Amino acid sequence: MANLNMVYITCASPVEAEAIGRALVAERLAACVNIVPGMRSIYRWKGAIEEAHETILIAKTPSALVAALTERVKGLHSYTVPCIVALPMEAGNVEYLQWIADETAELP
Repeated sequence: MANLNMVYITCASPVEAEAIGRALVAERLAACVNIVPGMRSIYRWKGAIEEAHETILIAKTPSALVAALTERVKGLHSYTVPCIVALPMEAGNVEYLQWIADETAELP
């Protein structure tokens, strides 16, 4: 089974998260995405402290696809510097992990 990652992405809205998530799954860059609306962020941007309501998008993908997924998200995202962070999935339900690998594999 391939090395797998959960990719944490923040989006400006649930609509943006859904559009990005649907593209990632349709293009087999992710097997699954979770969309979690209602996050409140406080961050420093260009010297000022900012606040925003954001939506979390979590994509599950093999490590080998993280770079392509990142570039695709950057192309679809409204932010200049979107948060896209890959975290390794070290263990879990073996059948689920295999499903992620199967759903992101190239079709014959």
